Amino acid sequence: MTPTPLGPIEEELAKARTAYRNWGRWGEDDVLGTLNHIDDAIRAHAAGLVRRGRSFSLALEFNESGPQRGFRGRINPVHYMKDTGSDAAAGTQGFPHGFGGADDHVVMPLQASTQWDGLGHIFDNKQAWNGRPCTIVNGDGDSVTGIEHMADAFTGRGVLLDVGRAVGDEHGELPDGFPILEEHLRATVEAQGATSTVRRGDLVLVRTGQLGRVRRLGEWGGYAAGDAPGLSFTTLGWLHRTELAAIASDTWGLEVRPHEFAEPAMSPLHQIAIPNMGLPLGEMWDLEELAADCAADGVYEFLLVAAPLPVTGAVGAPVNPIAIK
Repeated sequence: MTPTPLGPIEEELAKARTAYRNWGRWGEDDVLGTLNHIDDAIRAHAAGLVRRGRSFSLALEFNESGPQRGFRGRINPVHYMKDTGSDAAAGTQGFPHGFGGADDHVVMPLQASTQWDGLGHIFDNKQAWNGRPCTIVNGDGDSVTGIEHMADAFTGRGVLLDVGRAVGDEHGELPDGFPILEEHLRATVEAQGATSTVRRGDLVLVRTGQLGRVRRLGEWGGYAAGDAPGLSFTTLGWLHRTELAAIASDTWGLEVRPHEFAEPAMSPLHQIAIPNMGLPLGEMWDLEELAADCAADGVYEFLLVAAPLPVTGAVGAPVNPIAIK
């Protein structure tokens, strides 16, 4: 479907900055943004959600067959071996007493696959999160809000909003270009029941079904940087009002593509959510197995542990999120 264009983009961005900017809310030195909504009580409650002990990895595999196709220089992970069993068999490793081993390396953009966007990833008019100049991110990385500060922050109550199943087609999928509105999020919560009610400090996962469609058709196609279902720019009010801690999806860019403006735009929801609201965004999460289990048992809340790799100064990082029910 073709999204209904919103007002002029500069006007909409200006209104959103005024309405949803969280600068100073957690002090001038803050490096966590909306992750501040998670406290010890929320984490303790989340741990108590584990009933069956069933765990789900929500990560795509990191390999050369991944989703990237070169946008902004992003390549798929390149994995190669430094030492192998063949080296050990040949006796060329030089270790004593029959010791042998294997070692491997990987080369990849930190946002090549399942990942979190950190607070230094996006700027708005040359300003980063909390009103800092965008120059805090230089050739050495993010000198203030690097992803390492969030290494233990992404632990709490996870909630799946399976919008694809609630309002999508017979495959549980939304078409590319479908803007997920607040009314769709509310309808999903109503369809799923009380366990999907979104609360302050939640880590919310939105399933569109796009990744499932990629698998069903057997090709990545335009998944990376192409058209996609996703959050409408108009959901920023819901994201701000619910005081959730972070949000992730099964698409490459989380927000709807193409965007909902008549004029050219570049990730307008990101432009407000990250540098203004302080909201970390997750992309390329594999929600298929978790969603099937939630549909089967009717429980859409779980303990979610989704720690990013703490690369010093990184503006985003890979993650292997684990949901435990």
